[in-house]
Amino acid sequence: MPNPIRSASALAFASLLSIASSAAGAEGLPPVSRAGDHAPIGVMGEHLHHKGEVMLSYRYARMRMDGNREGTRSLSPAQVLGMGYAVSPTDMDTDMHMFGLMAAPTDRMTLTAMVPYISKEMDHVTGMATRFETRSSGVGDLKLGSLWRLLENENHQLIFNAGLSFPTGSIQKKDQTPMGFQVLPYPMQLGTGTYDVLLGATYNGHTGAATWGSQIAGEVRPGSNDRGYTVGDRYHITGWFMWDWTRWMGTSLRLDWQQWFNYDGADPALNPAVVPTADPQLRAGRQLDILVGANFVLPFAQKLLRNQRLAIEAGFPLYRHLDGPQLERDWRVIVGWQYAFHLF
Repeated sequence: MPNPIRSASALAFASLLSIASSAAGAEGLPPVSRAGDHAPIGVMGEHLHHKGEVMLSYRYARMRMDGNREGTRSLSPAQVLGMGYAVSPTDMDTDMHMFGLMAAPTDRMTLTAMVPYISKEMDHVTGMATRFETRSSGVGDLKLGSLWRLLENENHQLIFNAGLSFPTGSIQKKDQTPMGFQVLPYPMQLGTGTYDVLLGATYNGHTGAATWGSQIAGEVRPGSNDRGYTVGDRYHITGWFMWDWTRWMGTSLRLDWQQWFNYDGADPALNPAVVPTADPQLRAGRQLDILVGANFVLPFAQKLLRNQRLAIEAGFPLYRHLDGPQLERDWRVIVGWQYAFHLF
């Protein structure tokens, strides 16, 4: 039986490609770019476009969490259950399909829109050695933003990022558990339930075949949601270096630091004594990842293929510290497609 999530993603991707092809054929194309013009695919909002230029994008990301952690110490399910919980999570997989649009009304400002489709699966074990799985899927939070060029010269660029996240992702997902059809714990929900402020700044530099950059960004949540809690703020700092081996292929190395905080308030439907994922005070953590990637620009002159990009990036943690017990992230992979063309 066909997978409905994959079928929907394939259809959306094909639709984006068709729209881009038609628009490019009608309005022409920007000059041929090179691989290092964009940051690694896992970095978003790091470049602007020229006036009248539009870019469509699609990213697929998979994240694997396997095992629990308290501080810097890994915990077995038996150790988590030994802390008095009736249930321990054992592992979790998250798949995200991110559809993006960028459009530049001026040379100094680019507008952005991103909407994800998310699928999550979490495995558990009870104190009676019963194993069960919960799942959730659907549209996540819509993000609208703007990028502003603050400084640019021949080799350097500074960009200011500002945006707003809209609560389109569900915070009331339910699934079957040994205790019945229940509201799922916080990590299994698809959004924050609040209007969140997105702020950041990006620096880009290049010379010859080398490009580099850094970005600092944050998600600030000023209000509480309809379930009575506020997801913790999140911040990240990342820096990368890329080398273009040819005009159409470059490889990258990136360090990514993230920190996130515990929740304020609590969902009244969740009992933190049953499973640690239901505890709003066990959500904080910090992590340093190292990622390697590659960017490709398709080296063809035909209108349909010119300036289409393919990219991949994969990474794993160098350091993790979690307010636990909490599931720990072990690796992530991001692959993506980008297509820029002149629309107006």
